[in-house]
Amino acid sequence: MTEFFSAVLEHSFLRLAVLMTLLAGVACGIVGTYVVTRRITYIAGAVAHCVLGGMGVERYFQAIYGWEHTHPIIGATVAALIAAIIIGLVTLKAKQREDTVISAVWAIGMAVGVLFIAKTPGYQTDLQSYLFGNILLVSPAEITMVALLDAIVLTLVLLFYKQFQAVCFDEEFARLRGIHVEMYYLLLLAMTALAVVLLVYVVGIVMVIALLTLPAAIAAMFARKLWHTMTGAAILATLFSLGGLAISYEPDLPAGATTIVLAGVTYITVAILTSLSTRRHQPG
Repeated sequence: MTEFFSAVLEHSFLRLAVLMTLLAGVACGIVGTYVVTRRITYIAGAVAHCVLGGMGVERYFQAIYGWEHTHPIIGATVAALIAAIIIGLVTLKAKQREDTVISAVWAIGMAVGVLFIAKTPGYQTDLQSYLFGNILLVSPAEITMVALLDAIVLTLVLLFYKQFQAVCFDEEFARLRGIHVEMYYLLLLAMTALAVVLLVYVVGIVMVIALLTLPAAIAAMFARKLWHTMTGAAILATLFSLGGLAISYEPDLPAGATTIVLAGVTYITVAILTSLSTRRHQPG
């Protein structure tokens, strides 16, 4: 652990990695709270896996047609937003087919990514970093784009905090208050899509959902208000990411996987201790 902190002062790539964890932690805590509260984890999972399709298509056109000024994060963002809108519209308009459509979007997104990756020269070497994350490879340009996505998420939350809260807790009451539930639900899914793109660089596509939901689930055990949960989740997400990065550095372990193990063990431990404490204080 000491070696990691010394290395951060020496190497710029580690400082970029630390900055990425801070940026991702903020969005993760805020959006993860909405995802857990609204119980849309399965939707976030489908969006996360569609990210691979967007990255694969973007890299294919970059390699074959010379799109030099594009970046995989752009393809990831476009694919995530499209998937979120499709799933959101189906959820709102055709509830009886919701699970099937979500599964189809999930599978198609991954399949499209695999097909384009297979036809892209040299891209296979980057596949593992996107699937499982490699925060040590982030560049200054990626930090800038992630900061922009982070700013968009924060702006949306500041502008529509009460509307999102109403949609998450009581849709019928929100409608009675004149809130356009469908619009804010789709906006919430779009915000979730942006958070997913942010977290791909930290833990990869496969493990995005764990980092998006576990910090919020832990914070929710102790918080009484939504913004308390958001604050706690953001702090926890940042600590898990930094902790995973620090623990994995010296033994040369995958930082993303280490982060998720740390978050998972913490969640299980807190859940068990909370359950035991609740039973102990029950009468009789």
